[in-house]
Amino acid sequence: MEIRSIEDADGPAVIGINAASVWATSPMDESGLERARQQAAHVLVADVDDQVAGFAIAYAPGSAYESINYQWHAERFDDFLYLDRIVISSDFRRRGLASALYDAMESHAAAHGRMVCEVNSEPPNVESLAFHAARGYREVGHLTQADGHQTVMLEKAL
Repeated sequence: MEIRSIEDADGPAVIGINAASVWATSPMDESGLERARQQAAHVLVADVDDQVAGFAIAYAPGSAYESINYQWHAERFDDFLYLDRIVISSDFRRRGLASALYDAMESHAAAHGRMVCEVNSEPPNVESLAFHAARGYREVGHLTQADGHQTVMLEKAL
């Protein structure tokens, strides 16, 4: 496995992986991925035997990214790296790829002093909440999303 920056050829795989897990994240088409690549501080992929098995996108302060979750953190922290999404292909889950992507993103986030993100809390994403707690993330607030579901806002000091 290799964690690396996204390349042009990775686009279709990233869009496909995202589409397969759209219930847990938001939709992303080619233009959305291109916008992310332009605005994000880091777009990383997990490459397993020359196959994109997962990806993660993170934004630094001052980004033009229009997300209520990103804005929530920007209103509270001067410096941070906001992990917008991490998605692992169902064919590659339970192999440590999410942990490897988190390790890489947290390494980038260290220069900012913290990494922040959110997890669905109502309805609860029990696995993700446990994963984040085990990695040392702490609750810093809650936010009601446009569709009415609740998220818990998380931060890990680095």
